[in-house]
Amino acid sequence: MQGVRVMSSKKLHPSVEQFKEFVKRHPSLIQEVRKGKRSWQELYEDWHLLGEDDQMWAAFKDTGTEEEKEDKKQDMMSRILSSVKNMDANEMNQHLYNMSSTVSTIQGILEQFGFAKPSQPAGGSGSQPFSFRKD
Repeated sequence: MQGVRVMSSKKLHPSVEQFKEFVKRHPSLIQEVRKGKRSWQELYEDWHLLGEDDQMWAAFKDTGTEEEKEDKKQDMMSRILSSVKNMDANEMNQHLYNMSSTVSTIQGILEQFGFAKPSQPAGGSGSQPFSFRKD
């Protein structure tokens, strides 16, 4: 256990600490490393040579705080709920009926041209997907 205590009390180089803070502000860098696109060593070297203000880091920058992200989620949910409230049930039912009629018509056309098998009644002699035998 003493080795663990030594490891945790060991101070990192100030530039490494700065790099860690930089990565916290650019969380997409973590995904780059996890996907195997870049290594930590490469990223550190680029950061050290180019600096934090280089244009290449813009793609990895965090776009907002957690609160802003949560606000966006809540805003989207409220818009969805208000849309559902404003729906007319009879109008939706009519649209569903029209879609069902259209699908039935298309199925009939496909059956006429031989692209689809006609539906058979449940008790028909056609091949069933599951075969059952009497005991």
